[in-house]
Amino acid sequence: MLCEEKLGVKSYTHVVEPRTEVPQEYLPELEDDVRRLAEGEPVQYVLGFAEFYGLRFNVSPAVLVPRPETEQLVKEVVCHCLDLGREVRVLDLCTGSGCIAWTVACEVPDAEVLGVDISEDALEVAKGQPAEGNVRFLKADVLQCGEGFDEGRFDVIVSNPPYVMDGEKAFMRKNVLDYEPHLALFVPDDDPLVFYRALAGWMKRFLKTGGAGFVEINESLGRQTARVFEDAGYKNTSIIKDFFGKDRFLKISE
Repeated sequence: MLCEEKLGVKSYTHVVEPRTEVPQEYLPELEDDVRRLAEGEPVQYVLGFAEFYGLRFNVSPAVLVPRPETEQLVKEVVCHCLDLGREVRVLDLCTGSGCIAWTVACEVPDAEVLGVDISEDALEVAKGQPAEGNVRFLKADVLQCGEGFDEGRFDVIVSNPPYVMDGEKAFMRKNVLDYEPHLALFVPDDDPLVFYRALAGWMKRFLKTGGAGFVEINESLGRQTARVFEDAGYKNTSIIKDFFGKDRFLKISE
């Protein structure tokens, strides 16, 4: 990936043309990049971008590297919006890099999308994405359940909030623990569903009648997460498995 981007070669060049030499002028930058990779820094941060849903998004240590699983969350949202067959308003909470918000806007014609995050650095990344669509971003604390939020109601509310428990850090890789923002990853062991209770509050206040919510979840807390929304009055909660067969998403509706 590094050589493809920095040298303009193909991923197989070193195989079919093993005598290919790296031009001398590229060596200092490449050596520095390889050092960063050897220390465990994600290649997406070294390159400054990540591929997601067939699009390229800017990333930095201020935002999470978009995961392939989250592409499935976006697909669920996109299919739902297209099935409605009309203009839709979509609210993306804990937007981070904005990859969900921008992708929905690109895939759903005439969608109006609003992304919300507490991190100003993350919002700067989200606002600067090289994507097209009707997307806005604003700063707000999702845990405040929409206090002071005055943007009307939405057809869809989507979120990939922090859901990794502190106790799970021991099982995570160094490149995640040492480089990706903990603010966007972790929740306390004694209250792992704190963001989902807040999301249920947002949905009660800002989801249109007949609207739907889509959230990414901790695979070990699927039933408990669904119960949060059921306790908030949502009768229909469906756990959706990811391509590894793990409980990974939740669809919520009245």
